Formats: sequence, structure tokens, C-alpha cells
Amino acid sequence: MIEQILNIDRMEQAVALFGTFDENVRLIQNEYMVSVVCRGSELKVTGEPENVSRAVKVIESLLGLLNKGEALSEQNVRYCMALVNEGNEHRIEQLAGDCICITSKGRPVKPKTLGQKNYCTAIKDNTVTVGVGPAGTGKTYLAVAMAVAAFRAREINRIILTRPAVEAGEKLGFLPGDLQSKVDPYLRPLYDALFDMLGAETYQKYVERGNIEVAPLAYMRGRTLDDSFIILDEAQNTTPEQMKMFLTRLGFNSKMVITGDITQIDLPGGVRSGLKDAVRILKDIDDIETVFFSAKDVVRNKLVQDIIKAYEAASGKGRSNK
Repeated sequence: MIEQILNIDRMEQAVALFGTFDENVRLIQNEYMVSVVCRGSELKVTGEPENVSRAVKVIESLLGLLNKGEALSEQNVRYCMALVNEGNEHRIEQLAGDCICITSKGRPVKPKTLGQKNYCTAIKDNTVTVGVGPAGTGKTYLAVAMAVAAFRAREINRIILTRPAVEAGEKLGFLPGDLQSKVDPYLRPLYDALFDMLGAETYQKYVERGNIEVAPLAYMRGRTLDDSFIILDEAQNTTPEQMKMFLTRLGFNSKMVITGDITQIDLPGGVRSGLKDAVRILKDIDDIETVFFSAKDVVRNKLVQDIIKAYEAASGKGRSNK
């Protein structure tokens, strides 16, 4: 057993580090089987040498994030621990990035993982960006945030959000109402992200002016989209023909972001996914970048990470048994 002492400059740092009911420090203690005690301006970490070393690296990294104005949560504490365990603690400081945009409630939207940061950088630097990864990695939400930021900066005149109207393994049957009412259930995740960024009233105002359009993929045929930020969500459910049709809508001074999860394809059996084809076909074209997310980039409940890892493990076993 050894003891290592860290000095904390300000009491507010210690309060933020420990978190509500000491939840942040408890995560570190449980992960590394160490004791963390605060006495005045000193933080004492006690335990086995290797575990203390890792716990100290995590704490120093979290203090570094706090010094750069970042707020701590269970998600980024766990993410810092994962990076330290991999020996990548030097990359943690990259998480303290600039705000993408401010939501209608005044909350800053920032990348929370290195995968998310790479994704936002790719969107900024490329005309077409493909984001592939599991649920909860922020693919759609961050793309909408980047679109709203570009719109507010007057870099583009329109935001166009689209997705294929494919049912997720269940038959919805007849839906009442006009055409918009019928397609709304498919587009709800896109509405949710826009409402969060802009607020319902501002969103409605821009829709009426034609600055924002949320529509099924079929509505894109025959159009040329200039001065627009176009997001194709759930792209794993496009056919190769639909994907080609969508990509060729790109006009001047426009950006495209294509998002999807190739482990959740709802197309009929035997139909190839347009997203899979696009990743393979477009990989060597300049100004098109593909970003792959992993379970580590999930920013929802920790159980979502565990579920994704369990399914990946089961899938791997299934292949090995064939």
C-alpha cells in the first residue's frame, strides 16, 4: 500500500471533482480499489501502487478539464478512466474543446469523446462526412448542432434533414392524417434535435420561411441542393440506388452529413445497405471522410455501452461457431 498526495488550488475544484454526493470520486475508488480523501488543499490517494498511479492520472486529468472550464459528469469520468487504462491519458486534454453551439435553453453543445471530436472536425473540414457507429454516440445530434452553427453563422441558407421511411421491424399499418402526419413518426428524432437547438417557436418560424426542411428521403429525388447543410439520418436503411440518388443532390456551397449504424439494418432480407456500399466506394475520394464510432463514444446511460458490447461479443461468437 502506498499513499500519494495531490494539491488542489481552490476548494471549488475539489467540490466539482468529488461531484454530487461524491459520485465522481466513488467511481474512481470502485474502479481502482483505492481510497481518496480530501483534507484542506490536499487530496490523499491510498492503495496498491499501480492502482494509485492510475487513479492519480485520472484525477489530474479531471482537474485539467475543470481548469479549462469543462463540467464533470459520470460519462466523462468513465471516459477518462477508459483512456487512462489504455495508456492514452495524454489525449484527455483534447476533450476540452470549443462549444459547437448553444441550445435554446442556454446549454453549450460540445463533443464529449475523442470520436465525437474527430467527427465534428471532419464535418468542418470536408464537404461530405459519413458517421458510422452504434446508438447513443451523438451522430445525429452533433450533426444537427453543426448545421445550426453554420446556419447562425450565415455560412448556409438552409438546413435539410432527411431519413428513409423504413419501419424498424414492425408494421405500422395505416396512419391517419395528411402526408406530413404519416411521415412524422419516421422523422421524430430529427425534430427532437432541432427543437432542442432552436426551440419550438423558432423552429416553426424557420420552417415557414423555408430555411429548415425535414422530409423523407423520397422527397430528395430530382433536386439540386445549393447553399444547404444536408443530413441523412439512419442511412443504413437506404438501398444503394437511394444512396447514389442522395449523394448526387449535392449543390454548390453545401455540406452533407450521412449517419447510420450498420448493426441495425431494417431493410428486407437480401437488400444491400446503401451505407455499407458508400463507405466502401467513397473511401478514396478527397473531401469525403468516414468517421467510425465505437461503444466508448456512447454518451447515454452506461448500460447502453454494456448492451452494445454484449451484442458485439455475441455476434463475434456467432461468426466463430459457423
